[in-house]
Amino acid sequence: MDTPAFGFTADEIDTGAPTRAARLKWVIVVDGGLPAGRIANATACVGAAMGAAVSGLLGPDAVDAEGSSHPGLPWIGCTVLAGDQTQLTTIRSRAASSDGVLVADMPAHAQLTRVYDEYLQEVSHRAPDDLGYLAVALVGPRGRVDRIVGRLPLLT
Repeated sequence: MDTPAFGFTADEIDTGAPTRAARLKWVIVVDGGLPAGRIANATACVGAAMGAAVSGLLGPDAVDAEGSSHPGLPWIGCTVLAGDQTQLTTIRSRAASSDGVLVADMPAHAQLTRVYDEYLQEVSHRAPDDLGYLAVALVGPRGRVDRIVGRLPLLT
């Protein structure tokens, strides 16, 4: 099997091992000052982006006792941390310049428009540090991701 552009090869996927045993770690840092609905939206959006970008991230479908299938979930787990706007910008910048770390972010303009092309236009006029991130997701080597996010608290 070819090595994926980013993610896990088939022989690395071990759904019977603890999440800490995975080579890569997944963290989402969200602006903890947002209302609950906006937090849920931002984390879902960056989660969807990571699901599409990281091969082997999702485990196999689960089948219940009646034979109904439930789509696979991330077998490596995902930690959701809280930060503020300044921390999110710093984390995104550090992660983007860190070798081997994949970043998915959600700029504020993503929640301010209902037309995707308008969002793309707004982002195209701004520097990365001026986008006002609502959430930033990182997947990368465990130690590297831990150093980038520091000791941020879990989202409560």
